[in-house]
Amino acid sequence: MSVKDPAGTTVVVTGAGRGFGRGTATAFVRAGARVVGLGRDADTLEKLHAELGDAFVPVPGDATDPARAEELLARYAPATVVLNAGAAPVMRPLQDHTWDTFAANWEVDVRQVFHWLRAALTQPLPPGSTVVSLSSGAALRGSPLSGGYAGAKATIRFVSEYAAAESRRLALGIRFRAVLPVLSPTTDLGAAAAAAYAAHQGVDEDAFVSAMGPLLTPEAVGAAMVSLAAGEDQDTLSYLLSAGGLQPV
Repeated sequence: MSVKDPAGTTVVVTGAGRGFGRGTATAFVRAGARVVGLGRDADTLEKLHAELGDAFVPVPGDATDPARAEELLARYAPATVVLNAGAAPVMRPLQDHTWDTFAANWEVDVRQVFHWLRAALTQPLPPGSTVVSLSSGAALRGSPLSGGYAGAKATIRFVSEYAAAESRRLALGIRFRAVLPVLSPTTDLGAAAAAAYAAHQGVDEDAFVSAMGPLLTPEAVGAAMVSLAAGEDQDTLSYLLSAGGLQPV
């Protein structure tokens, strides 16, 4: 079996209970992998376990906990890690934010990626492993209603690229990639953001969504994650992900 073939490998997915994480976990199980799914909501993980069977291992917990990152990487030595967990941003104009609401995605999204990438480098993960960090298209375009969200997601991309450089320098053979999904109302987070932007612009929500064109779905994200884990591209470090697929950025 090729080390690039997800079948028969172990995959860790954070934020696995909902949205893009759920789509990713499902896609890897259907590709023949065992998926260790980490999330805060034990009930949601158990429902996914009932749907996917024993190939999905539910692990309730906090993805920002460095000890949990070290424990799961050491226990499972996964071939692929997909870091999807993140806080739902508070959607309001800048002047209506507090520092706590503004910084929420720094304290969850960035903190998670920092701890997991650090653990992947220091253990280290086996050569040939792939670690994918979910950023956002907002990292390229901004997101004026979501406080520090866009900046946090841009930092995730930078940190992933820093880790890739360290993997090369230390000859670890670990691939680090950042994926920047476009806004999509097919998840709870995306639906809330679309509703907020439609209201802020004074347009009908259905019209706002219709103008977005083809929508990125959790299923499409899952397929893209499987493709990325199985791919041979050694040069591209970051990808924009839309309904049309992965595009290097």
